[in-house]
Amino acid sequence: MAIPTKASVDTAPAVPTEAPPRTARFIWTSRRRDQLAGYLFIAPQLIGSAVFVFLPLGLVFWYSLHEWNVLAGAFDYAGAANYQHLLDDPALPGVLTATGAFSAGLVAFNLSLALLLAVLLNQRMRGTVLFRTLFFSPVVVSLVAWTIVWGFLLQDNGGINGALQLVGVDGPNWLRGEATAMLSVIAVQVFKNVGLNMVLFLAALQGVPHELYEAASLDGAGRLRQFWRITVPMISPTILLTSIITVVGSLQVFAQIAVLTQGGPGTSTTVLVYYLYQQAFQFHQFGYGATLSVLLFAIVLVLTIVQWQLRRRWVFHES
Repeated sequence: MAIPTKASVDTAPAVPTEAPPRTARFIWTSRRRDQLAGYLFIAPQLIGSAVFVFLPLGLVFWYSLHEWNVLAGAFDYAGAANYQHLLDDPALPGVLTATGAFSAGLVAFNLSLALLLAVLLNQRMRGTVLFRTLFFSPVVVSLVAWTIVWGFLLQDNGGINGALQLVGVDGPNWLRGEATAMLSVIAVQVFKNVGLNMVLFLAALQGVPHELYEAASLDGAGRLRQFWRITVPMISPTILLTSIITVVGSLQVFAQIAVLTQGGPGTSTTVLVYYLYQQAFQFHQFGYGATLSVLLFAIVLVLTIVQWQLRRRWVFHES
């Protein structure tokens, strides 16, 4: 029996191995595998957005083109009739005025108070942790419970007027006067959510370099000038974020109006969302309610786009 030598082994023909199909090599490239992994990671968010955001938006627009009477079981195509009703609705200008007044007041008071509290609590003083907790605690309180408590406080014989009588002041009926009802609702909402914006501003303030203030002090700039020339520009991205969040939230207010004033006195506090609720769930005009939803979506979209486009004029790092 012949023993194979090294030369015979080296010259033996190699056994061919089966190469992967060319099509498989073309499809499963490393780039495609990375893309697939990325799509799998964002798939839950995409599915959630499609099911709970885009699909409801499409259905609302579809419903706005119909007359839908749930009690009668009628669902009839109406075309643009609901949108014509929107243009001819005599109550809509007052509703939009109340909505604008509420949003403007809420945004102005909320952002101003939140920034003031953040600046004060950013100082090195005793008890700042306690005050941060106190101002933020209403954010985690149930909205309905918070509103009910304030409803009792703002009654004619409630706690607010009781405290005013101790100093000889006869307080008004806060929730029944046209001049005070809107201010009362705004104040309740401001105190409820000011802590959230305060925390955001506080985080932004702590990221401002201390060297900028030291250099400004050496140049003779006072605290007020430092605030407008250093603090505001440096935290302007956070101001943009909080303004967008607050504007969108102010246009979606419902529970406060429903619990405190029910849109009254008269229609002075009937904002768009509450008017939508009345038309759809009290008067059973679901088609017109869907049309009001489309109007609300358009207003929120336009205001958000306007704020985003204007950021280049005043937001730091965006110019």
